[in-house]
Amino acid sequence: MPDAQTAFHVYALEWSAEKIEVYIDKTKVFSDKNGGAGWEAWPFDQKFHLILNLAIGGNWGGAKGVDDTIFPQRMEIDFVRVYQKRK
Repeated sequence: MPDAQTAFHVYALEWSAEKIEVYIDKTKVFSDKNGGAGWEAWPFDQKFHLILNLAIGGNWGGAKGVDDTIFPQRMEIDFVRVYQKRK
């Protein structure tokens, strides 16, 4: 998305024990399937937490500290919805 930093978009993730599909504005941009190779290859068939953050620290995971000149930063989220399919 060339305007990911300047416009709102609808990001969606459909996740089951069998597959994961990611959409941006109703267009599928990624998918992957459980190949049955075990939990190390497919750890997505268990409960997870939803985390939304700015991940400040760069590509090095904060090992070199944080460059204070990047501040202030902000993340704007209009809404978050979580649905669960009926069994």
